[in-house]
Amino acid sequence: MCRLLVVISIAAAASLTAFAAPRYSAELIFPEQDKHVHGSSIVVCSNGDLLACWFQGSGERSADDVRIMGARMKKGETSWSEPFLMADTPDFPDCNPVLFIDPQGRLWLFWITVQGHRWELSLLKYRRATEYQGNGAPKWDWQDVILLRQSDAFADTLKRGLEELMPEEGMWSEYALPYPRMLKEAAKDQFKRETGWMTRTVPVVLPSGRILLPLYSDGFNTSMMAITDDGGESWRASGPIVGLGPIQPTVVAKRDGTLVAYMRDSGALPMRALMSTSNDNGDTWSFARDTDIVNPGSSLAVCGLKDGRWVMVYNDSEADRRSLAAMMSDDEGKTWKWSRHLDRTESGKGSYAYPCVIQSTDGTVHVTYSYDSEAGASIKHTAFEPAWIAEAVAK
Repeated sequence: MCRLLVVISIAAAASLTAFAAPRYSAELIFPEQDKHVHGSSIVVCSNGDLLACWFQGSGERSADDVRIMGARMKKGETSWSEPFLMADTPDFPDCNPVLFIDPQGRLWLFWITVQGHRWELSLLKYRRATEYQGNGAPKWDWQDVILLRQSDAFADTLKRGLEELMPEEGMWSEYALPYPRMLKEAAKDQFKRETGWMTRTVPVVLPSGRILLPLYSDGFNTSMMAITDDGGESWRASGPIVGLGPIQPTVVAKRDGTLVAYMRDSGALPMRALMSTSNDNGDTWSFARDTDIVNPGSSLAVCGLKDGRWVMVYNDSEADRRSLAAMMSDDEGKTWKWSRHLDRTESGKGSYAYPCVIQSTDGTVHVTYSYDSEAGASIKHTAFEPAWIAEAVAK
């Protein structure tokens, strides 16, 4: 009888293990405070540490105390280090940081320094480090500015796209009131089309080794890619992604090599995420068009998982940023069968936005995002297995 009970107990334990809930964890990187913190990014180091960054200060483009901060969570630990300085241009706002570990194992920090308190005058910069897995901030080896030449073809593509898409009245752009006539004129100005390209989402590495850094312009209300084929020694501009307000692109690759960029909708109704595709490794892009994915004019992020599924983190509302969800597709974005909320609250009680999403080598999905509540502001990190989304009821 005792032996039978032991066998039953072992079988029950095995059953519980087999059907254990998918891993999920969440924590604030630092306590809620009264500074503006936004635009986070995260990487997993080769030693298993997590390194995150964000911009922090008394505002954004018009606040000269804004700087790039970071923190790390050591492998096996459950709390983050005290924040440390990652980059600061004295007397200028530093915003929109993006972390990236390239195929050579080097850490990159891309960000913008805002000149004249105007987004469209932002300067695209980077730092690079080979020693970044210790305590505190990385030891930066190199820093430079990325300058991107846009030819007259930029103006031609912009003109064709706007004429085909026929934008409605009321759209916004720094260079374009009324829209689109002034935008077409601005595109003829070489200084304007080569200035103000901003970071937001993580780069993508193609099988050839090419790296695409997604960029956008609030001046032109459009997007493009910075392209390098030599490991970041030189960069060039792709053609523009033209549409009715497609900004802050996030890129994922299909199995056949087609690249898909999803973008925030900063244009006219309906409020939907925009999508563009490239069939030439990111050199040129189709005109951006609405998807069925709702978007309240807020950044979103997509990640291609190792098993071919896609995960997108986005605000699943047309109106505000009080609800942030992760959804998953098993057919390369044709449908999104599963969705689960990361955070949500009553309208006016909080805001959860601007996600960064990556997958580590062990299959865990890591997400960071801006977390604002009545108690203050922080950056939140969540980590989960894809099965955590899949166990939700199908959409």
